[in-house]
Amino acid sequence: MSEWGEWPVAEVAQLDDPGARSFEVGDGTWPFRGFVVRRNGELRAFANICPHLSHPLDMLPDAFFAEEGRVLRCMSHGARFDPDSGYCIVGPCAGQSLLQLECRVEDDRVWVRAPETLQEGIALVRAAGGAK
Repeated sequence: MSEWGEWPVAEVAQLDDPGARSFEVGDGTWPFRGFVVRRNGELRAFANICPHLSHPLDMLPDAFFAEEGRVLRCMSHGARFDPDSGYCIVGPCAGQSLLQLECRVEDDRVWVRAPETLQEGIALVRAAGGAK
């Protein structure tokens, strides 16, 4: 992952707790899509790629959480993911995980290390056993 670029994707103040915010990075027709999660004061970032069929999790802007902020949800097929680990706890991809991304905070800005293209993200999810 170290060859990936690092991108500023959100201000910490933009994230509710619990809350999530999507982002896009890279250029071209296939920008990489991800999202940042804030829960219990901690931040995590994931690729916005469900391991089931490579769909984005949110069909509505920033609609990632379900069950009062206890789980992340794929709105396409109902998979539920642990927001701390990205592990799928129920649904068609149970036992698989979201692709977690490195993230850090500097000067109240969230930075994420991610690929420049969605195609690369999908390839990584498939290599990990998701989205055949």
